[in-house]
Amino acid sequence: MARYALLSRRLFARQPWARSTRTLATASDQQHASSDYRVKLVEVGPRDGLQNEKRAIPLATKLELIKRLAKTGLTTIEAGSFVSPKWVPQMDHSSEILQHLLQNPPPGPNPLTFSFLAPNLKGLSNAFTVLSQHPTAFAPDGTAPTKEKPGLEIAVFASATESFSRKNLNCDIATSLTRFKEVIQAAKDTHSLRVRAYISVVLGCPFEGYDVDPHRVAEVATALLEMGADEISLGDTTGMGTAPRTKELLNCLSKAGVRNEDVAMHFHDTYGQALVNTAVALEHGIRTFDCSVGGLGGCPYSPGATGNVATEDMVYFMETLGMNTGVDLDAVVDVGDWITKEIGKENASTVGKAVLGARKRAEAEEAKA
Repeated sequence: MARYALLSRRLFARQPWARSTRTLATASDQQHASSDYRVKLVEVGPRDGLQNEKRAIPLATKLELIKRLAKTGLTTIEAGSFVSPKWVPQMDHSSEILQHLLQNPPPGPNPLTFSFLAPNLKGLSNAFTVLSQHPTAFAPDGTAPTKEKPGLEIAVFASATESFSRKNLNCDIATSLTRFKEVIQAAKDTHSLRVRAYISVVLGCPFEGYDVDPHRVAEVATALLEMGADEISLGDTTGMGTAPRTKELLNCLSKAGVRNEDVAMHFHDTYGQALVNTAVALEHGIRTFDCSVGGLGGCPYSPGATGNVATEDMVYFMETLGMNTGVDLDAVVDVGDWITKEIGKENASTVGKAVLGARKRAEAEEAKA
């Protein structure tokens, strides 16, 4: 971490106090050409962030959230989930969302990729119904997305423990992997879609405790990669992860032959350790991280687990370490402020609240002048 500390000191040497109220606390002017400094942030707010909300969220609000996020510089947005509305009511509009995104790709500074969860063939079939109506409206896997033709990604969810698998998927891990193999092959064979595979509760299970076997995680990860998954997102669903156990997990995956470029980290901040664990993953060489605007999120099958690490916090943290996210912090702060108010949720982003507070103070000083 010595390199990151040095970069951080250099960055903080250029204090932002004289900037306008629209760029307070923003570190995004720090750019690097080297790919070693580039970090990809996957925004999961529209799906993972909203799935646990009790109050019904209108389709228009979900579409507006995606539209606003697209303008911030993010390149990948998890937009919906083809699961039964009976179990996850907030995902009821996923077909309409996919249809809208194909017909009206939201404008933004970068081409976008949209991710949709499809845990079984039935869910995948529902996605295929929409895709078949717009077969040329998206970029197939292996073709770079454009602003007119977004990329599409299908996601599946496995588990690192048998208890969570049965609660979340109503089956054991082996059965879930058999089902996912069918989904992965169909997604690639039918529409040439990229596939992302999540593994939940990799650093702690609400039913089995802290001692999740990292070798079991490595076994599930390698099985999914062998089936054709393009990326494994390791989910600390409960937020129980600590720095030593994050390091142990990543070392175990490396020894199992899983490459850093095939791994993303998905931290929840239940115990306030998400950014600490992120630093460990960065030092290990991981460069893809999931986050949720406003810190929205939670898991309906993980009692007590709070939201994902906030996108605002992640952007600020990364760029104060000299990493390049390509994301406009002020723009993301605006989105977090808007969506949390829109759905009546507390803004869980520490950085978001700090930037909003700094703006108000600066505006008050300007009014006095």
